[in-house]
Amino acid sequence: QVQLVESGGGLVQPGGSVTLSCVGSGFTFSIYAMSWYRQAPGKERELVATINRFGGSPNYADSVKGRFTISRDNAKKTVYLQMNSLKPEDSAVYYCNARNFMTRNDYWGQGTQVTVSS
Repeated sequence: QVQLVESGGGLVQPGGSVTLSCVGSGFTFSIYAMSWYRQAPGKERELVATINRFGGSPNYADSVKGRFTISRDNAKKTVYLQMNSLKPEDSAVYYCNARNFMTRNDYWGQGTQVTVSS
C-alpha cells in the first residue's frame, strides 16, 4: 500500500519558519522525483518545489525562491520543505508528490495545512 504522509504544518506568524516532512512507504522512494505542491482556497494547485531522485537539481516556483528549500533523505524515505520568511500568501494546504517518469506512477499525500497569520 502506497502512502505519503505529510506533517509539520500549523499556524505560523508572518516572517516565521516551518519545516514540512513527508514520509513515503509502499514504493521504492529512492527512484522517485519528489515535489511539494500547494493549494489555497479558490485557487488551483501549484508546484512549489521539486527535487530529483538523487537529491539534486532542486527547482522552485518564483514566488518561493530564496525562501524555501527542498531536500530529501532516501535512507529515511523522507522529503522536506523548509520554509522561511513566511508570508500570508503562503497559506495553503501543502501536498507531497512522488513521480516516476519511467513508469508514470504518480502518488499524492493527504496534505498538511499551513496558515501564516498574526
